[in-house]
Amino acid sequence: MSEKRLAGRIALVTGASRGIGRAVALALAREGAHVVILARTVGALEELDDEVRAGGGTATLVELDLTRGEKVDALGPSLYQRWDRLDILVGNAGVLGPVSPLAHVTSDAWQSVLDVNLTANWRLIRTCDPLLRRSDAGRAIFVGSGAAGEPSAYWGPYATSKAGLETLVKTYAREIENTPVRANLVDPGPVRTALRAKAFPGEDPNTLPAPEDVAPMFVDLALPSLTANGQVFPFRRRA
Repeated sequence: MSEKRLAGRIALVTGASRGIGRAVALALAREGAHVVILARTVGALEELDDEVRAGGGTATLVELDLTRGEKVDALGPSLYQRWDRLDILVGNAGVLGPVSPLAHVTSDAWQSVLDVNLTANWRLIRTCDPLLRRSDAGRAIFVGSGAAGEPSAYWGPYATSKAGLETLVKTYAREIENTPVRANLVDPGPVRTALRAKAFPGEDPNTLPAPEDVAPMFVDLALPSLTANGQVFPFRRRA
């Protein structure tokens, strides 16, 4: 049996209770990583934990609301106390927010989208950076969107938050380019997720790739052998 490619690595995955986050956590665990799975819903995390363990993997559950800044800030010290480092950070959690004219978006709705999609990821970088630097090959992977580069009418809060996230990650990549840490984004495109169904309720989900189809990209970007940094990797569905 070949050695698992991420054996002994510690990976944190946000938004892990469903969709892409869940699929990525399972994929990382299958490759030998110990996955720290983070989400707001403890029941869904427990179900994921059962599936990870059924596949021979191991997991640690973290029930956390990413809009609680002080809780996110405390995450790094908690991980340091337990493992002394972090090898893989997957910033997957995201929200769609209102799909409506900008003039109709309330300040609370605007802020709630930025809090999850942008500010929480900045806080994750800030609290996890010292731990990623303690790894021999720290990897930070975030979920981007084509909406960042090609904004559409009525998608203002979401597109703005994703454009900000892309700039945030590319800036971080510049700051760590002389270290073993690497930071990149995955643009998954249309995927069969709850967020996609909310955005396009009339779309047939069976025409879309499943989260499990996208997950291998995250595994590849988490490998110690990776050299790419500050790039956006679009998912291409195999024929």
